[in-house]
Amino acid sequence: MTAMQLETPITEEQIRSLKVGDTVELSGALYTGRDAVHHRLHHGEAPPVDLQGQVIYHCGPVMVEEDGKWVCKAAGPTTSIREEPYQWEVMRDHGIRGVIGKGGMAAKTLAACKEYGCCYFHAIGGAAQVCAQRIVDVDGVDWMDLGSPEAIWHLRIEKFPVIVTMDAHGNSLHDVVYDQAAAALADLKA
Repeated sequence: MTAMQLETPITEEQIRSLKVGDTVELSGALYTGRDAVHHRLHHGEAPPVDLQGQVIYHCGPVMVEEDGKWVCKAAGPTTSIREEPYQWEVMRDHGIRGVIGKGGMAAKTLAACKEYGCCYFHAIGGAAQVCAQRIVDVDGVDWMDLGSPEAIWHLRIEKFPVIVTMDAHGNSLHDVVYDQAAAALADLKA
């Protein structure tokens, strides 16, 4: 299967062309954002970068300063469900087109993906060093007062591999897997 190539900023039309199960390789700018970033954005603080058409990565990367420059050593996805109370507003208010994480999200985020033209991309958990190999540069960092894992890191990526698990049509691979597991469990109990 050939992965679709997308470069940020991504258009709504590009996002709406994707379906659950599609493999994608992302290139361009990527911004990290975890709990503290979403909390600030939720409470109305303006982001220090233009998020229109961009992708937020639920990640607390391991960064090392070498020769006056930040280098990413590990950048695995963090569990996304913690952002569920805020993610839909970030999509609506800042025009992001994608979210990368692991474990999926819930109904509010899925509805926002459909309404605002966004996708949830699943990255491989447990492969932080492999993910970091697709980060070719660290362009900067904002909100370092939140601490390194919670700051907004400005990453430059090339062919970062992800799978669409929530699309802009209201489909969720996470819901499908949950329903199949529930049915299998019911069969086992019977």
